[in-house]
Amino acid sequence: MNDTHLKFREKLGYGLGDTASNFFFQTFNIFLLYYYTDVFGISAAAVGTLFFVSKLWDAFNDPLMGIISDRTRSRFGKFRPYLLWVAVPYGLMGYLMFANPDLGESGKLVYAWVTYTLMMMIYTAINVPYSALMGVMTPSSRERTVLSSYRFVCAFGGGLLISMLVRPLINYFGAGDEAKGFSTTMALFAILSVALFWYTFSTTRERVKTPDDHKSNLKQDLKFLVSNRPWIVLFFAAIFTLANVAVKNAVTVHFFKYYVGDDGSSVFLFMDRTTLFLSAGMLAMILGVASTKFFIQRFEKKSLMIWLSLLNAASMAIIFMIPPDQYWTMMAVNIVGMYLVGPTPALVWSMYADVADYGEWKYGRRTTGLVFSAAQFAQKFGLTIGAGLSGWLLALVGFVANVEQTETSLLGIRVMFTLLPACFATANAFVLIFYRLSDRQVEQIEIELGKRNAGLA
Repeated sequence: MNDTHLKFREKLGYGLGDTASNFFFQTFNIFLLYYYTDVFGISAAAVGTLFFVSKLWDAFNDPLMGIISDRTRSRFGKFRPYLLWVAVPYGLMGYLMFANPDLGESGKLVYAWVTYTLMMMIYTAINVPYSALMGVMTPSSRERTVLSSYRFVCAFGGGLLISMLVRPLINYFGAGDEAKGFSTTMALFAILSVALFWYTFSTTRERVKTPDDHKSNLKQDLKFLVSNRPWIVLFFAAIFTLANVAVKNAVTVHFFKYYVGDDGSSVFLFMDRTTLFLSAGMLAMILGVASTKFFIQRFEKKSLMIWLSLLNAASMAIIFMIPPDQYWTMMAVNIVGMYLVGPTPALVWSMYADVADYGEWKYGRRTTGLVFSAAQFAQKFGLTIGAGLSGWLLALVGFVANVEQTETSLLGIRVMFTLLPACFATANAFVLIFYRLSDRQVEQIEIELGKRNAGLA
């Protein structure tokens, strides 16, 4: 067995792959609904349907990509080749989504459907192998947790850049033309994303190998996956978590534009209220991710996930009760909430690697790509629910872009930004009660697999 300890350069290189992902993923989460409704000119209901159908289709692509990557054979390994091959199409399609062609109402809708659907398929083709790569870089559960924390520090670092820079860059490049500003900004992000994915490819290695006698048997792999009870719990938890994220992020700009009254004027350095709120929250989340090692040395992963999810829900519920003129109170509550939720992504992705080990230990088959891709299916399904709801609920409460909102529409935006995601976070905590794989069991499984793979068991 190769050394389990990873060098700093490889951990950082892996983490920067999620920075590449977040240049688009985080932009989509926070700004895409706003771009489609207020800039590109598509109705909220139409965007809700687009998000729901495209993300649902995309969710089903995740297990397929996991199956393909598990069966990939190349001199670069199973998962790394996709970082090399798919990076350029990923950057190009991300730019084309915001190219803003001069089309009529129907033409814009068709263009949005085609570019968004293709982008999500390409995102799957590069992000599923990227996520699964963590499971084969080292056999050590503790080292994977550290690696996961690097990943999410870099991911949220990218998110912080998005939060801080997107609106100022749009204003700078667009000079009053938001469509032009979005287009130029996304061209810049496309170039950076390609470069970072290639850097991840060049700095990482795959060390956990599939046994030579591991025959391809998709039906059996799927049977073992659905029999993996810890994975089933994480599957449903992922749905609730990402539905929470999708709904809240989709209406963030709407919440500050129409409820708080952000007119774009600077309140700190070059940042307006929306930008500062997002940036401070993302910075707090990065600090939370950086504290992951501190937390896991003192608490069981399962208990930690449950309590952090409940505290996240509480912080969002409190923001609902804060009046619009109490901006700095909102800021303070959000910073605390985002810090506490920070460790959860690193923990949950480490737990996915744990359940992959559990599956190999119990059934004698290693299907890392399938485990991670099926987990991403659950996350995409959660995003599907949240993104679809965001558009449909805006339409239901009578939202009309770029006009003063009614009391009903303002209440709807507030509920979507706070109480609805809080409900999803609470549901996530409830589901995690049924996760039965303890940290001590994971350590024992790791030892037994090490012996088995070394031919000692």
